Amino acid sequence: MGELFRSEEMTLAQLFLQSEAAYCCVSELGEIGMVQFRDLNPDVNVFQRKFVNEVRRCEEMDRKLRFVEKEIKKANIPIVDTGENPEVPFPRDMIDLEATFEKLENELKEINTNQEALKKNFLELTELKHILRRTQQFFDEMEDPSLLEESSTLLDPNEPNRVAPLRLGFVAGVIGRERIPTFERMLWRVCRGNVFLRQADIEDPLEDPATGDQVHKSVFIIFFQGDQLKNRVKKICEGFRATLYPCPETPQERKEMLAGVNARIEDLQMVLNQTEDHRQRVLQAAAKTVRVWFIKVRKMKAIYHTLNLCNIDVTQKCLIAEVWCPVSDLDSIQFALRRGTEKSGSTVPSILNRMQTKQTPPTYNKTNKFTSGFQNIVDAYGIGNYREINPAPYTIITFPFLFAVMFGDLGHGTLMTCAALYLVLRESRLMAQKNDSEIFNMVFAGRYIILLMGIFSMYTGIIYNDCFSKSLNAFGSGWSVKPMFISNLNDFFLQLDPVVDGVFNGPYPIGIDPIWNIAVNKLSFLNSFKMKMSVILGVIHMLFGVSLSLFNHLYFQKPLNIYLGFIPEIIFMASLFGYLVILIFFKWVSYDARSSRDAPSLLIAFINMFLFNYDDPSVKPLYRGQMGLQIFLVIIALACVPCMLIVKTLVLRRQYLWRKVGNGPTEDEAEIIQHDQLSQHSEEEPEVKETEFNFGDMAVHQAIHTIEYCLGCISNTASYLRLWALSLAHAQLSEVLWTMVMHLGLSTKSLAGFIFLSIIFCSFAVLTVAILLIMEGLSAFLHALRLHWVEFQNKFYSGQGFKFLPFTFESILDGRFED
Repeated sequence: MGELFRSEEMTLAQLFLQSEAAYCCVSELGEIGMVQFRDLNPDVNVFQRKFVNEVRRCEEMDRKLRFVEKEIKKANIPIVDTGENPEVPFPRDMIDLEATFEKLENELKEINTNQEALKKNFLELTELKHILRRTQQFFDEMEDPSLLEESSTLLDPNEPNRVAPLRLGFVAGVIGRERIPTFERMLWRVCRGNVFLRQADIEDPLEDPATGDQVHKSVFIIFFQGDQLKNRVKKICEGFRATLYPCPETPQERKEMLAGVNARIEDLQMVLNQTEDHRQRVLQAAAKTVRVWFIKVRKMKAIYHTLNLCNIDVTQKCLIAEVWCPVSDLDSIQFALRRGTEKSGSTVPSILNRMQTKQTPPTYNKTNKFTSGFQNIVDAYGIGNYREINPAPYTIITFPFLFAVMFGDLGHGTLMTCAALYLVLRESRLMAQKNDSEIFNMVFAGRYIILLMGIFSMYTGIIYNDCFSKSLNAFGSGWSVKPMFISNLNDFFLQLDPVVDGVFNGPYPIGIDPIWNIAVNKLSFLNSFKMKMSVILGVIHMLFGVSLSLFNHLYFQKPLNIYLGFIPEIIFMASLFGYLVILIFFKWVSYDARSSRDAPSLLIAFINMFLFNYDDPSVKPLYRGQMGLQIFLVIIALACVPCMLIVKTLVLRRQYLWRKVGNGPTEDEAEIIQHDQLSQHSEEEPEVKETEFNFGDMAVHQAIHTIEYCLGCISNTASYLRLWALSLAHAQLSEVLWTMVMHLGLSTKSLAGFIFLSIIFCSFAVLTVAILLIMEGLSAFLHALRLHWVEFQNKFYSGQGFKFLPFTFESILDGRFED
């Protein structure tokens, strides 16, 4: 149970793995995910390690699988994901997998090549079919087709100066529809108007065999005279990527050619269909196993990558690895090693040997689906030092409670609880769906945090007696307002005054009395109540944080930090701000409704306490002997400052000199000096080293810590007033939304008013969810996060460690594979 409040005890262990069993042992360790391998070859290039060829083979198989996956997605075939966790293939199975993937890749590439060639041929025949049809239409539309088909005699052939007959040539082809205007202008300019262009659009889009996109094209025919114009026309067509096709000159030849093209298109369509069916069958078969193949290959790659971190002894028969692992899981690790050895068929057992080291172990906090969200909140601030107090268990309660203080509303809390309950109750189905939305995944990961925030908000909503800005009168008000109206008939506003006789009959059983919701002095009452409540909660929260530092000092055996750190800190805060909390309770208990008007201001009394100002006759003391007690508390608080500022540094210097000459303790405060002077732990293996004591550096460090703590007590206490501010802001925004929106729909009583109310209610619901639940909820969440990171955790949590990152296959199954 103690490991819940502190990180797991870790140990550095050495593994001796037989070469034939190393692969299976690492595989079993990856399944349980309890060890973090250290790189024993940091100076060896990644391309010079022993298993680099196996890693490359796995990468090549992974590349082929990605190609297959891409083809499956391109064909819109769903990939089957049964959630199966296949066992890692043996090294000898790699050859069979490589052959399977090679055969599948080559078959798909061959199918794609043949299909692209067939589609290209089909496209050409389709374009030729449209050309033959359109060309015949062009010739039929000509007034004198004989001029275009054969020749034209410009002069009488019987005349003596007869010239050669004039023949018009033509070319036909297809071009992209969007290029037609530019194409036509270029022909006109280059040929100087000596060509005649006719074009018509192809109604149906054609498929590009290379990209698979649908393109729109047009058929054109160009008439010209002479070879010079013919060459120009062909060059222009080539420049505009127009495709030219042979077109017979006579109608009979065109008709016969069109019939042959149609027959070839039908045969080609049948072949294309058969090819596509075969491709679909291959991809559907691959889609059933591609996820399993991915997991197998990536597990193999991860194993070989891990084996590259190990050393090989001189006999080449044993691999040596060093791992960090939890002490509580050593038996499970031993059992996994035995399973791996048995699976490999080796007769020599693997050896796990614990090592003694001065290196700082990684920090490992075991979590489950409930505590992981709160642990992530803590880790976002910083990974805790090894065996340091873990704030996450306390955050489970304090975080949603402080959120609820700012978000207190029974109605809004109920909506938030229902939304979180939906995510919790259907978590198995939602996890199986694997939604790619980053926002949804973030909300889903924090479903238990949201659930507790909603439950606590319902509780504080009951305390505030606030439900969608309205109060619930469940037990009957403790106020009788009739005497107040009798005493002031001209006052149309209800201002509660407990001094009037017969008005206040007793407190409401739980929470705020509902009659305050209609009183004009509601804000004055709630301001005072919530401000004092914020100070009380803040001081208690900070005192709890300081108290937790005691357990760190006791565990790490730092008596100097207890006597010259914890004790002055707790006395300083308790004598000043703890005293303020006591004054708040004392004033509540000592003054009733009638005498409260004569009660002195706590703020003025607290300021006078620091200024030693007790001569003001207008400020009455709260109790007898107040001046002497307050002077004593301030002197005690001021006396704590030099203890933290100077005494600790002098004691550390004296003990260092004792150790230097060999006359003093050797292990008590050595760790304190190292902790204060060493830099932050790096994620490579930091090592504790004895460093020279520097009095100046230590004095500056201690001065910074003391000033930060003393000033922080003031600023942090003021920071907790955000609980008051955000609570009032949320309540007022909810009230404004009700008054400006929902109140409009409730003002009419006719049938049209019912329809209008329905529309208004929809608007009210949307604004409530968008503004009060999402925006206000996110604001309260961030403020609660800040109160924990800055005001609470800095009292006892340094967060300068590095995280335990075990070798595990779980990330592969979750789709988060990383080398």
